Amino acid sequence: MRYFKRQWDEDRGDQYADWGPATYYLEVTQDGTPNRQMEVYANGIALRYDQQHPGDTFGMLADQPLDLNDFAAFEIQADEFEQAWNAQKAHNR
Repeated sequence: MRYFKRQWDEDRGDQYADWGPATYYLEVTQDGTPNRQMEVYANGIALRYDQQHPGDTFGMLADQPLDLNDFAAFEIQADEFEQAWNAQKAHNR
């Protein structure tokens, strides 16, 4: 697995836009397929998606592989991902 943390500076553009921008944490396979994904919004709300909970009314686990070249600058260590994943109470679970 590979791990990434990337800030998006735009809001969602939907009825939850007031949550603000989000930091995305992604765990992907070697070919870039998302396995786990967490979105932490500026207002503190966190959403988590994985194979057991791939989607809900708020969103979904990304269904396309990441371009690993585009994400290379945002790679983090597994322990940083796990710490964030375990520290956030998910709003959608």
